[in-house]
Parts: sequence; structure tokens; C-alpha cells
Amino acid sequence: MARRKQYPLRIDPTVWEAIERWAADDMRSANGQVEWILREALRRAGRLPSKSDASAKDGE
Repeated sequence: MARRKQYPLRIDPTVWEAIERWAADDMRSANGQVEWILREALRRAGRLPSKSDASAKDGE
């Protein structure tokens, strides 16, 4: 499995509470929910590399 980048996050407590509730609804950890939200935003913006692009980089 790929290593994960650790990043300290400063976030408004109200936003964090909403993420925790959403994560519980989706049966994810809050950390997993944040990663899912970021991936969705990147995908929608067309900024997330496709899986074929990522695997091509791994083979370099």
C-alpha cells in the first residue's frame, strides 16, 4: 500500500463536527471522510490523475 502524507489540519470546530457526523453516516473515519471529500472535489475539477496515469508513474 502506498505511503500516506501526514498533514496537520487547522479547521473550524463546526466544520469538523459536520465532517464527523457525515463520516458516521457513511461508516467512515473522519480522516477517511476528509480524504473522500478532497478526492471528490479533485475529480469534479478534473485535477485527479486517472488510475492509468498513476500506474504509469509507479512504473517509472
